[in-house]
Amino acid sequence: MDAPICLIDNSANCQLHVNPRALDILKGINQPVVVVSVVGLYRTGKSFLMNKLAGQQKGFALGSTIQSHTKGIWMWCVPHPQKPNHTLVLLDTEGLGDVEKGDSKNDSWIFALAVLLSSTFVYNSMGTINQYALEQLHFVSELTDLIKVKSTGSADQADDDFEDESQFSRFFPNFVWVVRDFTLELKIDGQDVTEKEYLENSLALKRGCGKKVVDYNLPRECIRNFFPSRNCFVFVRPVSGKDINVMESLPESALDPQFMQQTRKFCDYVFQTAEVKKVKGGYQLNGRMFSSLVQTYVETILSGAVPCLENAVLSLATIENEAAVKEAAGHYASQMHQLLKFPAEVQELSHLHGKCEAEALQVYMRRSFKDDKGQYQHQLMCEIAEQYGNLLVKNEDVSLQKCRTLLRDLSVTLETNLRGGAYTQPGGYEIYTRDRDQVVMQFQASPNKGVKAQESLDEFLVSKRGEAEAILKADKSLSESEKKLADEKERVALIEQEKKVAEEKNLQAEQLLRDQERSHQESVAQLQCKMEEEAENIKKEAEKALESKLKIHEEMMEKGFQEKARMMESEISTLKSEVSEAKNKNFITDIIRGVGEGLSHAAKIIDIWKSRRSSSSRSSHPSGKAK
Repeated sequence: MDAPICLIDNSANCQLHVNPRALDILKGINQPVVVVSVVGLYRTGKSFLMNKLAGQQKGFALGSTIQSHTKGIWMWCVPHPQKPNHTLVLLDTEGLGDVEKGDSKNDSWIFALAVLLSSTFVYNSMGTINQYALEQLHFVSELTDLIKVKSTGSADQADDDFEDESQFSRFFPNFVWVVRDFTLELKIDGQDVTEKEYLENSLALKRGCGKKVVDYNLPRECIRNFFPSRNCFVFVRPVSGKDINVMESLPESALDPQFMQQTRKFCDYVFQTAEVKKVKGGYQLNGRMFSSLVQTYVETILSGAVPCLENAVLSLATIENEAAVKEAAGHYASQMHQLLKFPAEVQELSHLHGKCEAEALQVYMRRSFKDDKGQYQHQLMCEIAEQYGNLLVKNEDVSLQKCRTLLRDLSVTLETNLRGGAYTQPGGYEIYTRDRDQVVMQFQASPNKGVKAQESLDEFLVSKRGEAEAILKADKSLSESEKKLADEKERVALIEQEKKVAEEKNLQAEQLLRDQERSHQESVAQLQCKMEEEAENIKKEAEKALESKLKIHEEMMEKGFQEKARMMESEISTLKSEVSEAKNKNFITDIIRGVGEGLSHAAKIIDIWKSRRSSSSRSSHPSGKAK
């Protein structure tokens, strides 16, 4: 992208709308996306920082008047400067507290969307981190009303709210507080402190239970509980006087060197620490998946409902899994079409099917996620089995047609002699059988006949049975006993040929059974790898949350907040159990066993092929005889 584009438009009536053009851009990004959003009061210089993250002097509108220039949420997608094959998605939000808008609820939704969509959340403010600055960040205390973690609520809504709040830290982005025009010394009690220590000191809680203490602690507690990964950067004023209004046109040499040093430090930190955007369950998003997430959240808000992390994942999983089935089935079809040459022998076709099926499963596994019941994998296996069944039928049809054409071409001399009466003379039967046997030998010596060679030959010999009997009866050089022996020889030869046909069909049936078993084993093996990967993501989520809660618990105990610490203990116990369960692979085995049983039924579609083929063989046999 050469320039930013509006991602979520905030219309004059404060209605949010997703820009289709922006979604199209995101849908074209198959790389993992690192999403950084910036939020803050209007006219505080948010856009300048985003332009620097994009590596550009201009882009996001800086504005030079008291009016807010950014409306809604604007997006700029650029190659990540430090992570190859990753895309950095920058989200610049409209300024909070815009007097022209006059809708605080709209500000709350912009704030909530920035939290929901980003992997690193930058809050931009002016001056210092004091009580006034934290009061301006009241939106953070409203997040429990604007975002839900789980889709199902219990009878006790208060318990639901507490459970949601306790899990926010698992899914919320990293938090970076940027303080602009900072003029103070970074000292506490006369001691030098880092910017992060300055932030943590500003977020320290007061002891007590009065209303003033509760109001003082509320935004601090929310930030501490919701955003366990926090950092802070302070910036001096970049330029003096009215030059602030033309910053984007000034060369870097005209800006305060200390400001530029702080800007580079901030950008390096974001580039190094901002992670790929993930959703509940630890699933990483690419641009296409991120576009679906944007649509889901905005549509939920427009419907009057509260965005739910669990519902968003389920919606995203449905979209991606359906697309994964289509993509994987298409891969199987295209590869088989490209590699398969009709007619093919049984082993050749089976080997190719196994190779392409395994590749298709890999395609599906790369894109799919949260297919907990194996529903979509089962659907894929059904589609592949049906395609394979159709290919088997086509392979037989092509083989049958090729064999019939070959036998017809090889029988030209035989048919000419028959019409010319060459076999009506004494000794004609011997000449006829010699010519017919020559046709059979030439047919058997011909390569690449496919799976219907024996059946086609049987069909040919059955069709010649009547004329052979007529020639035998008319041959005056043979005695009656010789004719009986010859007739018995014909009958035995046909029986032997029927045995070869049966053997040919048995070999195909046995191969189909092996194909079914191989399909089942391949499907279950890839499912196990996928589920172990997803279980590892869940374990990491739980471990990260547990580490954060233990740190807060320890701090609460040290600072004398024993009651708050005790309230956290059941939550910590639950997280420990979750981590322990995630480490136990037995539950994965149980799930795979149940899902695997369902997957094994997919290949049963090949049984339908057997029935179709059997019916087709009877109806297409020239003699009308059911073989």
